[in-house]
Amino acid sequence: MKRGALLLPAFGALALGASLWWIRRNYLVATVEGRSMEPSFQSGDRLLVRRARRVRAGQVVVVRIPDPPVVYEPPPGFELGLELVPEAEAPKRDRPGRRLLIKRAAAVAGDPVPRERFPALRDVPETVVPPRALVVLSDNPAAGWDSRAFGFVRGEQLVGVMVRRLPSL
Repeated sequence: MKRGALLLPAFGALALGASLWWIRRNYLVATVEGRSMEPSFQSGDRLLVRRARRVRAGQVVVVRIPDPPVVYEPPPGFELGLELVPEAEAPKRDRPGRRLLIKRAAAVAGDPVPRERFPALRDVPETVVPPRALVVLSDNPAAGWDSRAFGFVRGEQLVGVMVRRLPSL
């Protein structure tokens, strides 16, 4: 057997491995959960997301946000510390204490801070959205948790920008 005949499959496997590594490093698939992005996206829709650092207003983005503080008052008759929600029904998190959200960029760096629609931004000192920050909004504000509650999304919290909706499985 010729030496070149052995090298060709090895180079092919190496090229395939490098291609898969590049795809996984630059893209991810996100699944919409809940009603916050209706009517644009339904729960269960899958989105192809390109990891990115730049966003334009109006683009759909995936951001990593710390969990909101939980204020819990148990109903009468329940003891504190009782687990009321089965673990299988708890919101999915990419890491404990942090969750991935799919939202729409409402304002990006350099845009005026939209104080009137975002209570969490009413008292910020900035007049424009700071560099590497953005403001996100649910398409269905009545069912979403977004910058109205937690303010600016900082650059390190941006995961990526939606490229397209993927077909259903």
